[in-house]
Amino acid sequence: MNAKRIYLDNAATTPVRAEVEQAMREAADGGNYNPSSLHAEGRRARAVLDDARARIAAILGAAPKEITFTASGTEGNNLSLMGVARALDGRRHIVASAIEHHSVLEPLERLREEGFRVTLLPVARDGRVDPQRFAEALEPETGLAAIMYANNEVGTVQPIAELAAIARERGVLVHTDAVQAPSWLPVDVRELGIDMLSLSAHKFGGGEGVGLLYARGGVPLAPILSGGGQEFGRRSGTENVVGIAGMARGLELAATERAVQAPRIAALRDRLEAGISSALPEVHVNGGGAPRLANILNVSFAGVDSATLLIGMDLAGLAVSAGSACTSGTLEPSHVLQAMGLEERLRGSALRFSLGAATSAEEIERVLEIVPRMVTELRGDG
Repeated sequence: MNAKRIYLDNAATTPVRAEVEQAMREAADGGNYNPSSLHAEGRRARAVLDDARARIAAILGAAPKEITFTASGTEGNNLSLMGVARALDGRRHIVASAIEHHSVLEPLERLREEGFRVTLLPVARDGRVDPQRFAEALEPETGLAAIMYANNEVGTVQPIAELAAIARERGVLVHTDAVQAPSWLPVDVRELGIDMLSLSAHKFGGGEGVGLLYARGGVPLAPILSGGGQEFGRRSGTENVVGIAGMARGLELAATERAVQAPRIAALRDRLEAGISSALPEVHVNGGGAPRLANILNVSFAGVDSATLLIGMDLAGLAVSAGSACTSGTLEPSHVLQAMGLEERLRGSALRFSLGAATSAEEIERVLEIVPRMVTELRGDG
């Protein structure tokens, strides 16, 4: 066993960056007060909050007042979908992809119970939404569409700008869950053409417990939390000023380093994919051939149970996932792989390797020593 563990579960959570920790310490020193208070301490906290909002807005190509701070990407998705759907007048049909995160699918189910009609679009074998099928799903009663920017399990990137343009022609608002995107893809909301976008800081080294929702000015958004009226009345609750300061720094680092880091990590991902594919028979790269995030590789190892393989890899010092972090804790079957049409034997043998900024070439070579040997042993071929 290698004494030093290798962390390849960055799609679940990325380690907090040192620069982010420093930004949070500085914010705590000067702004760890209630930003709604009118005294000097509260005004200092408000200044930290306003500065972070302005910096984040600049990266996203948004206006500061279009940014609502939340506690997570999950909250952002819930606020966007339920807040907009309930505020729309009479248009009670919603379109979404079948591979959305559960924090999109479950709010949609709640809206269905409230009388909304929801159409879940199937995806191709590579996990992509067909723009023509998307256009055909839009009806006169469609008010909202939810299409994630990049999938958290297989990394497939959707043609968001094209889909958003189609929706805009029909007067349909578009929400995109962009939680996995900032380190690897541009997140300029004007270029994407979307109306709402959710992010979560811990996906780009910014720490857990803080996220945001961008909502274009003029988009109707009914709050789902009631109380203090913070965040321009859209999200009540005292803001996590220190966490927000960390998120702003993490997003800045992701944006400035993307041009260098994304190609480097994509090359390591490709090396891992090629090494596994050449060393083992009967492996299937899920989402292979489609545009994917630079850091995600989802592979099915036919004939091996993913839970058994996951445990073995953990014991060998390798942290990976059997899917999204939210489902891998219970190892439930992947709705994403099912929607992509994978056979049961492939769905039940899938693992997700998700690289991060700290992943090295040496670590990938070590993984290529561990994985083929372990799969071969579990198959009984060794």
